[in-house]
Amino acid sequence: MSAEPRINDRIRVPEVRLVGPGGEQVGIVPLAKAMELAQEYDLDLVEVAANARPPVCKLMDYGKFKYESAMKAREARKNQAHTVIKEMKLRPKIDPHDYDTKKGHVERFLKQGDKVKITIMFRGREQSRPELGYRLLQRLATDVQELGFIESNPKQDGRNMIMVLGPHKKKTEAMAEAREAQAARKDARRVAVESGDERPDESEAGRAEAAAQVAEAPVESDAESKAEEQV
Repeated sequence: MSAEPRINDRIRVPEVRLVGPGGEQVGIVPLAKAMELAQEYDLDLVEVAANARPPVCKLMDYGKFKYESAMKAREARKNQAHTVIKEMKLRPKIDPHDYDTKKGHVERFLKQGDKVKITIMFRGREQSRPELGYRLLQRLATDVQELGFIESNPKQDGRNMIMVLGPHKKKTEAMAEAREAQAARKDARRVAVESGDERPDESEAGRAEAAAQVAEAPVESDAESKAEEQV
C-alpha cells in the first residue's frame, strides 16, 4: 500500500515545481513561495511527484481530493465486480408444483445477488400462444418482486421468450458503501485539521454526510405524531 503524499509543512525541500489549482504550470519556485500561494488560495500544497527533481507539488483541496478519490475507487470496484447470470427454464403450461420449485430457485439466486434469465420454452402449437409465456413471466416477476425487479422486459427469441430479473441492492451492500463514504469523510476532516483548516466542511463530503444523516433518520408516521400531541 503506497504512503500518502506529503502536504504543506511536511514538505522538506528548498524548492518545488509548482502546478496551480487549475493544472497550470507555475514553474520552479522556493518552497516558502509555494506555501504562501497555498495560503493565498486557501488550498493545500500537495507533493504529487516526490522523485522528480525538484519535486512536483500542486495546489489543491486535499480533503476534497481524498474524498473524491475514495468514491472513484469504490465505483471502479463496483464496475469490475463479476456479474453472475443464472438461468431458469420453464414451460408455458407448467404445473403448480414445478412452478413453486422453479420460483424457489429464482428467489435463492436473487438473494445471492445474482441476475436470473428466465426462459419460457414453446413447443409445437404452443408457439401460437405467446401470451401464455408473457403471463407466466409477469406472474413470476410479481411473486419475487420483494427480492428483484424486471431488468429486461419479456421478449420473443425464436421459439423462446426471455426475461431478465435483477436483484434489489442488498442492505449489506448499502451499509458497506455508507461505511466507506463515512471513512472518506473522516479522512477529509483529519487532513483539514492537520493543515490548520478547522472550519465546518461545506464541500461535497459535508453535503454527503448531511444527506446520509437525513436518510438514516427514522420516519415518524402521522399516527405517531398525533399520538404524541395527545399525550
